[in-house]
Amino acid sequence: MATLLCVPIMVRSVESAHADAVVAREHGADLVEYRVDELFHGSEDEPLILRLVESSPLPCILTCRPTWEGGLYDGEDAARIALFERLGTADRPPRYLDVERAAYTRSANLRQKVNLAVEHPKQQRDLRTTLILSTHDFAGRPADLTRRMLAMGAEPAAGVHKVAFRARSLRDNLELFDLLAERTKPTIALGMGEFGLASRVLAPKFGGFLTFASLRPEETTAPGQPTLTDLLGTYRFREIGPATRVYGIVGWPVGHSMSPLVHNAGFSEVGHDGVYVPLPIASHEPGQGAAADAEATYASFKATMLELIHHPRLDFAGCSVTMPHKQNLVRLAREQGWSLDEASAQSRTANTLCIERSGDGSVAQASVANTDAAAALACLVGELGGLAGRRIGVLGAGGVARAIVFGLAGAGASVEIFNRSRPRAEAIAQDVSEAIPGVGPVGVEDWEARIGAEAEAFINCTSVGMTGGPAPDESPLPPDALARGNKLVMETVYHPVRTKLLSEAQDAGWRTIDGVEMFVGQGARQFELWTGVPAPCTLFRRLVREALQG
Repeated sequence: MATLLCVPIMVRSVESAHADAVVAREHGADLVEYRVDELFHGSEDEPLILRLVESSPLPCILTCRPTWEGGLYDGEDAARIALFERLGTADRPPRYLDVERAAYTRSANLRQKVNLAVEHPKQQRDLRTTLILSTHDFAGRPADLTRRMLAMGAEPAAGVHKVAFRARSLRDNLELFDLLAERTKPTIALGMGEFGLASRVLAPKFGGFLTFASLRPEETTAPGQPTLTDLLGTYRFREIGPATRVYGIVGWPVGHSMSPLVHNAGFSEVGHDGVYVPLPIASHEPGQGAAADAEATYASFKATMLELIHHPRLDFAGCSVTMPHKQNLVRLAREQGWSLDEASAQSRTANTLCIERSGDGSVAQASVANTDAAAALACLVGELGGLAGRRIGVLGAGGVARAIVFGLAGAGASVEIFNRSRPRAEAIAQDVSEAIPGVGPVGVEDWEARIGAEAEAFINCTSVGMTGGPAPDESPLPPDALARGNKLVMETVYHPVRTKLLSEAQDAGWRTIDGVEMFVGQGARQFELWTGVPAPCTLFRRLVREALQG
């Protein structure tokens, strides 16, 4: 059976709930969940609930979630039990009744009434109500999760089991996938919050009974719930199956990334059975000192990546890697004996992991690459021609800057790095001189020196100007620097497309390369490594520009 797509609706009036159900049906939902926590207060509201269910435009789940299980109903439990009994024995009952395991197991009266509701004979088989027995934990993975699942399995009246808890890390998704694989009855297993998105998107791969998606971002009924548009559009939910290979973007944060949009569309365009999802791996919070924080971040990255790679059912086939894990990827690759391309080996920073599997699903080969440098150089060559002897100023000394500096130096350019932290820039320059024999020296200058620099082109590798960054309305090059002749500036920031740097540079008569070109270039190279076919770059550009400018 295909995984169902359910839109939860917090009911405040019958009319508005039905209107939302119609929209959900038109946009591809299979059923709706009516959350009547706020609407229902007692027996006087039963007729409203019956009318809501009987005239529903879609098959429905009826849920009245109490406050102690994360809902909004704070009335008498006896009234809720009476509602369930009346709904289940109505002429047109809800397709499903969701009842909390904790309430069901402690109340003999509830069990009796709910069992009557779900076992009440109907003239038509499809009018029978099915019990969803559910358990939720909004704080984290419940310590007694196994016991809860066993308890639900011991209840013969339950037609569907549901477990939802706040995921603490990506690894919690893997346990949820295992619960689905080992199910004895139809099962819903979902992670809440940012770390749980993969469990919602990948439910069809593991045979989940259903997943939830909201109509609108502001109307979610659980943290981390995607929208119906995202699930069906961006993630191509209906195309995901047991054989679908899993890809994603690893970093922290990753919620803003356009990579899922372009790679999923690309997979569809070329007929590749894959899905690309956000894979957040948090960096360790500062507090113990830079070295300790870095080691804690690496330990989390390593543990999570190895579990993703070696999970027997996930079919993890590769990922993009972004801040702050680009250097962590190279370190892990060297520890594990994976192959590295020249760019990642020299620069000690990488943004791409590829996993090839044997017929039995085990890892046959893992390889690491850096596509940032090649993409940046291709953009520059398109404007400057050859790079040998060209004077290029690089603003910043992070992972992207490191890769680009190595690429430029290898192409014979004369490179100067401008960074607020001089030691970081000096470390890159030293690494270049050691890794590339015979290359000319890479210069390191103080941040203020960029104003009078004589470079023919500047590349912004900082987050200055990025939406959501620490300085979204600023430019890394002040007006004094832009007044020094007609030059070229290239952005690596792609959100927004027209940063303050690009806007002021264009006004000053400079040629510009926006960050979309760099983003598309590096993503296209990743896509080709994963699929073995050329990326649909025109589609990539159109999607990103429409998303950012629309």
